[in-house]
Amino acid sequence: MDISKTTHHENVSRLARIEGQVKGVVRMIEEEEYCIDIITQIQAARSALQSVSKIILEKHIRHCVTDARNSPDEVDVKIEEIMTAVKRLSK
Repeated sequence: MDISKTTHHENVSRLARIEGQVKGVVRMIEEEEYCIDIITQIQAARSALQSVSKIILEKHIRHCVTDARNSPDEVDVKIEEIMTAVKRLSK
C-alpha cells in the first residue's frame, strides 16, 4: 500500500472497522466472555488505531512538512508537531 496516496476517506473506513471491533469488545464484556479473549480484542483495536495514526503522521510529513519547506520557521513548527506526535505514539 502506498501510504502517501491514502485519502482521509480511506482512513475513515479504517476507523469504522475499528469502531466495529470496539463494539465487539463491548458485546464480549456484556456477555461476560473470557477475560483474556477480551484483552486480546482490545489490543487488536489499539494496534489498528496505532496503524491509522502512523499512516496519518506519514501523510502529514510527506505533504504538510513538504509544503512548509520554503519557510524555516514553519518547518521548525512542523518538526515540533511531529516530535510531539511521535512521543504520544510511543507511549
